[in-house]
Amino acid sequence: MKPCLVVDLDVIAYGRAFELQRRLVAARKAGAIADVLLLCEHPHVLTLGRNGRREHLRASDHLLQQMGVEFHPTDRGGDLTYHGPGQQVGYPILHLAEIRRDVVWYVRQLEEILIRASADFGVTARREPGLTGVWVDPPGRGPEKLAAIGVHFSRWVSSHGFAYNVSTDLRYFDLIVPCGISDKGVTSLERLLARPIDPAEFRPKLVARFAEVFGFQMEPATLDTLEEQLERAAPAPMGAGS
Repeated sequence: MKPCLVVDLDVIAYGRAFELQRRLVAARKAGAIADVLLLCEHPHVLTLGRNGRREHLRASDHLLQQMGVEFHPTDRGGDLTYHGPGQQVGYPILHLAEIRRDVVWYVRQLEEILIRASADFGVTARREPGLTGVWVDPPGRGPEKLAAIGVHFSRWVSSHGFAYNVSTDLRYFDLIVPCGISDKGVTSLERLLARPIDPAEFRPKLVARFAEVFGFQMEPATLDTLEEQLERAAPAPMGAGS
């Protein structure tokens, strides 16, 4: 089984996580590190994918500032989405050239991981034809989105990933047209289970299903360990050495 580092970043600013992904992608393309799964939560932030539409933002810049919500354009696929406390975000930095060169297959695998992890909590999740992400059908309500997916590739190395609503405050989704889909709702695992749940309870199931679906041997690592590997992988400055 191939090794894959799994690093829990806890709560981290979106911009800092984005920069860490950029460095990891460069190192993974160079073959200097193994595949990595970053897990984290973000403070309140809206992110706009490269194909997104700014008009899907329903709030003014002033309101976002008052609410303490950041706004970040990104290079991932997809439209506008929200990240915040209680949401389990995963950023796999994988070299698909060593697994399978198929972007659609990769997205379906991410969906499969989240569907299986949902089933571990007794929740039946599914795909929605023609759409990306993971969906559920709560009694008396239409289809609702439980997890969003948006990815980016550089020379077959993945970045960005998925955002699964564990105990997310769903009111923040009112600030946007989530993923550009106006006729379907958004939900969370906590709402579906009708009990409090923390991302720390969900995380082990997620990691186990990630390993299962991709065939990885997951190896826990710290951010400090990852930083040390990135330091070693960084090219030496011009003129350095003997």
